[in-house]
Amino acid sequence: MNIIQPAAPQLSPELIEKFRNIVGGKYAVTDAADIAPYTTEERDLFHGHSPLVLRPGSTAEVAAICKLASEHRIALVPQGGNTGLVGGQTPHNGEVVVSLRRMDRIREVDTASNTMTCEAGVILQVAQQRAAEVDRLFPLSLGAEGSCTIGGNLSTNAGGTAALAYGVAREMALGVEVVLADGRMLNALSKLKKDNTGYDLRNLFIGAEGTLGIITAATLKLFPKPRAVETAYVGLKSPAQALKLLSISQNEAASSLTSFELLADIAVDFSVRHGIDVRNPLPAGHPWYVLMELSSSRDDARAALEAILAKGLEDGIVDDAVIAANLTQRQAFWKLRDEMSAAQKPEGGSIKHDISVPVAAVPDFIAEANAAVVKLIPGSRPVPFGHLGDGNIHYNVSQPVGGDTAEFMARWHEVNEVVFAIVLRMGGSISAEHGIGVLKRDELPDVKDKVAIELMRNIKAMLDPLGIMNPGKVL
Repeated sequence: MNIIQPAAPQLSPELIEKFRNIVGGKYAVTDAADIAPYTTEERDLFHGHSPLVLRPGSTAEVAAICKLASEHRIALVPQGGNTGLVGGQTPHNGEVVVSLRRMDRIREVDTASNTMTCEAGVILQVAQQRAAEVDRLFPLSLGAEGSCTIGGNLSTNAGGTAALAYGVAREMALGVEVVLADGRMLNALSKLKKDNTGYDLRNLFIGAEGTLGIITAATLKLFPKPRAVETAYVGLKSPAQALKLLSISQNEAASSLTSFELLADIAVDFSVRHGIDVRNPLPAGHPWYVLMELSSSRDDARAALEAILAKGLEDGIVDDAVIAANLTQRQAFWKLRDEMSAAQKPEGGSIKHDISVPVAAVPDFIAEANAAVVKLIPGSRPVPFGHLGDGNIHYNVSQPVGGDTAEFMARWHEVNEVVFAIVLRMGGSISAEHGIGVLKRDELPDVKDKVAIELMRNIKAMLDPLGIMNPGKVL
């Protein structure tokens, strides 16, 4: 089935006025300076343009926007916190932006069913804090948690540092409320853990990046709040040694192991040099590091972590380690990790990959990718780090020291081809947690099962026959 791709919207003053009447004059943005923050993103990689930004305050207003847009074939780009990394939230072709940030109510917290119902514009950190207030945990945790939104997290199926224990965003949502392209509302805000009544429509929209409809609210899972959290920073020789430490940790701690981050020395060095108040917790340098965390409902996390590190030292896997003595030290450890993406910017151009391979294949992937990338661009500097526990590595490549940034960045697709070929040969994915957007859209048909692509196109055509929902993204 063919999907109609609408041209850039031609908004007459009369049509703008109709949209303005839906949200109110204050929330229909037409001034170019006020629109600018909605058309650029954090990495400054994508630049869009839009004649109109709408800021609805309710699901009913979102539905009215979609209905009017459908009647006039006006393309829409839903947007949350504008923290996406693949260009999925950017109006590349002059589409109307629908910002969900005003829809920031937490509608209900139900401690009996361990659920929280949030509107799409709720900031992730606010959701975490609200859960903590009722002695619960909402475990989704990202570097952008102070600005990203629940709607965006679900639309991109965000992962984060706790996916090892709790899964990704898809696994933290019991239900969703979605406005379809024609303005109809799908109410699937179920609290039920068991609901075997046909197709799971919820999962059509989670990870769809706004191409099938606009998520306006979600019912999220809450978990018992850990009584003890212990964090260690470990120095070791190689990803292979880190993999052995992971195995020990899983055997000893089981589900208490909530984070296991692998950090290359160069990534740590960048954070220390370019971050604010960031230091390496270990006095001597090591080729690789692991940042690991145990969380427990009992006060046994410290003993378990000490036992893991003792075995690692005894087996010659761990070279050195330090356990955070208090909350301040724990936050300092995580700040070192959280600064890694931003710290690459002062080093010049960075070609970034968000890939996953089977956990056991991570050491071989890093070794092969490093060799292939440096062979392709001599002097380039691979900067791998990420979630070893679930096989998700942020495989970034910084330009050669003193090199030409534009010349280096022009080879983005060449580097992609080399890295993705290794990923696919190892049975991995070219997008682990950031999504497809426009950055990886053209590669998707080459790496995805052909029948899967056909079904995705058919679903898109059925739910959005006019192609007005975030056109040009994913497919």
